[in-house]
Amino acid sequence: MTKRNDEDDPVTDAASHTGEIVIEPVTDKRGRAAFVDLGRAFSARLEHYVPQLRSEQLELVDPGKNPFFGHARVQLFIARRAGRAVGRISAHIDELALAVPAAQGFGPGTGFFGYFDAEDEATARALLTAAEGWLAQQGMTRALGPISLSIWEEPGLLVRGQDHAPMLMMGHHPAHYAAWIEAAGYARAKTLYTYDLDISKPFPPLVQRIVQSGHKNARITVRPVRKADWDAEVATILGILNDAWSENWGFVPFSPAEVAYAGKKLRPLIFEDLNMIAEVDGRPVAFMLTWPDINAALARIRGKLFPFGWLHMLRWLRHPKGAGMRVPLMGVLKELHNSRLASQLAFMMIEQIRHNANTRYGSTRGEIGWILEDNQGMVAIADTIQSKINREYAIYEKTLG
Repeated sequence: MTKRNDEDDPVTDAASHTGEIVIEPVTDKRGRAAFVDLGRAFSARLEHYVPQLRSEQLELVDPGKNPFFGHARVQLFIARRAGRAVGRISAHIDELALAVPAAQGFGPGTGFFGYFDAEDEATARALLTAAEGWLAQQGMTRALGPISLSIWEEPGLLVRGQDHAPMLMMGHHPAHYAAWIEAAGYARAKTLYTYDLDISKPFPPLVQRIVQSGHKNARITVRPVRKADWDAEVATILGILNDAWSENWGFVPFSPAEVAYAGKKLRPLIFEDLNMIAEVDGRPVAFMLTWPDINAALARIRGKLFPFGWLHMLRWLRHPKGAGMRVPLMGVLKELHNSRLASQLAFMMIEQIRHNANTRYGSTRGEIGWILEDNQGMVAIADTIQSKINREYAIYEKTLG
């Protein structure tokens, strides 16, 4: 997907580069629509961008539809110069994140900014100042971002990997945003990576031996998820996730409403043979989710279901032949962390998924992530299966006041 050059793009008019910057808070449905459309206009200017479904983007910023708002305070802002929209930002406070121990990255006093887009550095500075001011008024002492809106949605600013399209639920940003954020007094708090993987060939012999050993262990079962019992499977997966990730940097538990919402949203992307649950003595102890990269289909229909895009999407969802595969989440119960069994279960699941993706769907490429830079266990697994870092995201922080 190449850069678009629309004459009616609200961020490309030369007149918008001069004049006073006015920051307007978004207060209603019409403002939220303008906020989303502005972000879409910025994205359309980027090489390799993938247009998302506008309805889905509107839902994410709608307090009546996104359960994130059930435990968060959110303020959206639009920057205007000479009456034209030239940037946007969100400022938000997650009550669940405030309850996280400070040692895990969030905690008391931590607010967030996200949905960051700006035409120039002056606009960027004005937007960040507005977000910081709102957070400070709410009693926050630290700003962290960009995180849009939840850590489970699109965390971080893309700082490396603009040369190829992102997979689903991964942000895509111009390289110069990093310098603007840093110039506003922000320092990097954490780095997230995604790893590219060739899944057209078997894993190295060491991994194959570990997998074969696991198959000989009668205590271990690696099985596909069961969509017929989807609600129960979702509860099992998120139960493992909340335990496995509970001490990770940036971890925020899913609320019950978010569990139900995620289960409903993800169901169309769940293919049983691409998602695994590992059991030991009949007890679920690990899982690995894999989603076909719907971004490839969205790029083909340019993010529009009508008039005929819906037909292409239905066909794709029935059998996403040749699609790239993303592993967004995996987890092993905390009691097994740092054990040989934990890594064995991980290799068994990922090998079964790799084999199914390649032989049944014709897929040749996978992506794992995001992975925290200091998550030694996951980094070791990624290295062992010979995957390579292909995208780097930065989360920044700044003390307020």
